Amino acid sequence: MATSHSEVSDSKVDLSPLRNFRFDLPAGLVVFLVALPLCLGVALASGAPLLSGLIAGVVGGLFIPLVSRSPLSVCGPAAGLAAIVLAGIQQVGSFEAFAAVVVVSGVMQLGLGLSRAGGIVSFMPSSVIKGMLAAIGLLLILKQLPYALGMPGGKLSLSPSALSGIHPGALALGLGSLAVLILWDQYKPKRLAVVPSALLAVVVATLLNELFRRFAPSLALGTGYLVSLPVEGAASFIEQLRSPDWRVLGQGGAWVLAVTIAVVASLETLLSLEAVDRLDPHHRRTPLNRELVAQGLGNALSGLLGGLPVTSVIVRSSANVNAGARTRVSTMMHGALLLGAVVLAGELLRRIPLASLAAILLVTGYKLAKPALFRLMYGLGWNQFVPFVVTIGAILVTDLLKGIVVGLGVALAFILRNHLRAPYTLRHEGDRFVISLKGEVYFFNKAALLRALERLPEGAVVVVDGSAADFIDHDIVEALGSFGQAAPQRNIRLEVRDVGRTRVVAA
Repeated sequence: MATSHSEVSDSKVDLSPLRNFRFDLPAGLVVFLVALPLCLGVALASGAPLLSGLIAGVVGGLFIPLVSRSPLSVCGPAAGLAAIVLAGIQQVGSFEAFAAVVVVSGVMQLGLGLSRAGGIVSFMPSSVIKGMLAAIGLLLILKQLPYALGMPGGKLSLSPSALSGIHPGALALGLGSLAVLILWDQYKPKRLAVVPSALLAVVVATLLNELFRRFAPSLALGTGYLVSLPVEGAASFIEQLRSPDWRVLGQGGAWVLAVTIAVVASLETLLSLEAVDRLDPHHRRTPLNRELVAQGLGNALSGLLGGLPVTSVIVRSSANVNAGARTRVSTMMHGALLLGAVVLAGELLRRIPLASLAAILLVTGYKLAKPALFRLMYGLGWNQFVPFVVTIGAILVTDLLKGIVVGLGVALAFILRNHLRAPYTLRHEGDRFVISLKGEVYFFNKAALLRALERLPEGAVVVVDGSAADFIDHDIVEALGSFGQAAPQRNIRLEVRDVGRTRVVAA
């Protein structure tokens, strides 16, 4: 039976926002530093204005937590939707028209939440959820390693030209940030325990790059290796806002696109929440239908402001958990910092090295895809390990949603194979053969049961006992009846117990 999602209070820890602000504030800073380049990167990959990614991040950080009851989930523009957004903008002809589609998709998500469709994710096998987390961890490592190593263009390559083009300053800052992240978590003083290693790594890397500028210009990083922002102050921010073009709703294709975004965004959110709830050290559960309502309202607002579609995002949420967040305050803090950074602190943020942010995501990726997880899944047997590995491989070669569908298909194949196994035990008691049905016996088990009956010797006395079965399909009852009618031809006596209403089928 699927476990219902309800919030579970932790009896040992006070999880009220005021009591945990000292944990949520630094965690919000860390998530902000991770989210800023991701918001810009998703917008770039989607073929949308860079500001649209920041708007989605602000809406996901400031507005959605007001409605949502997820304590640790962080929302914003999702890389998993980038391909749909890119094709959608081309289909409707402009980003303004696409923004109108985003509003409609948000209203559809709101309808899904009100119709209580969130429980569908409860049927997702844990092997697929764990495979999704591990795959995201590996993707983080593969995509961020070039930035941490200072490779030109942020592309991982072992060619001589790429290796010779490594920026020594970026390499030094990337490795230095990794050292800070690892050593600080192990040896930090108790008095400074609330200072997150990720925040310290960014501060140290930024200060070192400023020292490079002054004393070692050859090591200093240029704009291509630093965070970039598309706006200059509040006036520029307001000027670049886009209003939706509602005329596109007269096109049938726009409605199909809205349904696609609503369904895919809802699935990504539900799967992300399932994964984040598993990471929560306090074992709280998110009300999924309420989350769909929050996501729907958030997407409607994001579209109205000219932002990208919003989902719960596992990368930022994982960073939030790893940074020690305890309540939704950390998410709201990250949203406020995004807004403040865009409007007030653009010049300061443009000094942050990408290598330092990449190091944070490398550590997050490692925590999601630890070797211990692979050993654990292998120890659980092939039924768990194969769907886990297939999900990882499919996500790495396709995308998040397609990979999950493939992994789910493999998991269902193993479930079906287990059900197709003989749902009975056969034992020989004196002159009788006793077939005991067990568990749930469905129509697709009929062939295995009939084969067992056909192999019985002539003149046998056979007892089919269904007392230990939880469920017996009517097709099984009919099959036993048909066999019983033909049994006298082989001088077989068939007795059926606790299967339907029949006791003795043939003698």
